[in-house]
Amino acid sequence: MNLAEHNIAYRRPDLYDALTHDSTTATTCQRLINDHGPGPAGSVLDLGCGTARDLAALAHSHDRVGVDLQPALINHARHQHPELDLHVGDLRTIRLERTFDTILCLGNSLAYLHHNNDIQAAFTTFTAHAHPGTLLIIVTQIAPTHTTTPTRGRIEAAGIHADVTTQHGWDARTQIATLHRTWHHDNGTTDTDHIRRRILFPRELELYATHAGFRATALFTDPQNHIGQLTGSTAHFVATYDPAGTSARRKPQ
Repeated sequence: MNLAEHNIAYRRPDLYDALTHDSTTATTCQRLINDHGPGPAGSVLDLGCGTARDLAALAHSHDRVGVDLQPALINHARHQHPELDLHVGDLRTIRLERTFDTILCLGNSLAYLHHNNDIQAAFTTFTAHAHPGTLLIIVTQIAPTHTTTPTRGRIEAAGIHADVTTQHGWDARTQIATLHRTWHHDNGTTDTDHIRRRILFPRELELYATHAGFRATALFTDPQNHIGQLTGSTAHFVATYDPAGTSARRKPQ
């Protein structure tokens, strides 16, 4: 799974950081840890950490571990955040032989797993690093983008000066949303992104989590409103590891 072949931001970690510099994900995660987790200073594992920007922002924790499949992103993260414990690894198979108070899977990392058995493997990894009470926070797409008209924008970041055209596609049978993005650089060159993400509908997320021993506690698309209608395509899913409780709920009535 070489995501860098299909996404310029994975080939250019500095661009990755520049495009997400105003993200509020870390702030939302810290608030969720404070509200639902065992404490703000607990251990944190970020699976699919990218450049570890969000992990580094969780400054209350002094035990922060990140894993990502892309070596270029991890190398960049190690340079930017030497205080973090960072590993190259696959969230389907990585085993660190320890548990954490909070497990993160942000930035649509789960959506790059397209097949059911791969998603189950990721949840098995979550379980392998959890103890009773561990908080799981996933940020992933729960609905496709149905806009069929191409959108156009301008990027001026990390030395990139380009007009960008984006078009979305959707395959309902496979639940794969496709993003085609073309970068027309001012120097006359062109880059093309072809990004495919598996959409996990809300009840699917809950089912995968339950079978892995997690009890769902929240699902929201608006970080300012955790109980309102789901109005966006990307959601925060929050669950707590409760193997005894979820086992009881899975038993036939």
